[in-house]
Amino acid sequence: MPPEKMVLRGGSYFCCEGCYLGEIAVRTSRRALDEAYLSLVESLAAAIDAREHETGLHSKRVACHTQVLARRFTDDGDSLKQIYWGALLHDIGKIAIPDAILLKQGRLDGDEWRVMRTHPRRGYDIVVAVPFMQEAAQIVLHHEERYDGSGYPDGLSGESIPWGARLFSVIDTLDAMTNDRPYRKAVSFDVARDEIAKLAGRQFDPQAVAALLAEESLLREMVDMKCYLRPASGQAGGGDRRLT
Repeated sequence: MPPEKMVLRGGSYFCCEGCYLGEIAVRTSRRALDEAYLSLVESLAAAIDAREHETGLHSKRVACHTQVLARRFTDDGDSLKQIYWGALLHDIGKIAIPDAILLKQGRLDGDEWRVMRTHPRRGYDIVVAVPFMQEAAQIVLHHEERYDGSGYPDGLSGESIPWGARLFSVIDTLDAMTNDRPYRKAVSFDVARDEIAKLAGRQFDPQAVAALLAEESLLREMVDMKCYLRPASGQAGGGDRRLT
């Protein structure tokens, strides 16, 4: 149909007003579905944090902080969404870990540690069953891998580790070090940053560490305020940079 016979709406041409309204309805439905997915995933993550007696929205914090790094490498909304979901649900496999192990205050013995190390694969089995979370499931499975191959569950190294998991690993360590734990007090952002930088090429992907250093100003502010980067409505893991 010639452009002069089409309807121009929002910078795009539609064959008729009805087609334009239909497209708006589809977009609205997709946004509502994205918001429903996001609410469900965040509720699951909050339940995991509550079981571990975690305060301060740990899972949401690390998911949103990981977005800061991810946006240095991509602006693809679908990829960012998968990274957000994977980081948010990284510890969902811990629902299968007995309380006697998960909540133990002292050091785990050998048998207990073997059970604890099953949580990434248990989490993967849960998340991979969700059709729209296939990439997120890979982050859940490999979030405990190390760049030098000394991590678990598969001992992957270098770029064989999914890039979202490599970014998450840096942020998870930053969050763990800058927040109080039952067995130790938090350290400053500077101390955590320097320790992470020392482990580039061993525990962490050097590119992920470089991204952390490049985004130091924003991440320092977020860590100091104990806040997170809230995804814009309908764009789980994407959207504007609003500190909450």
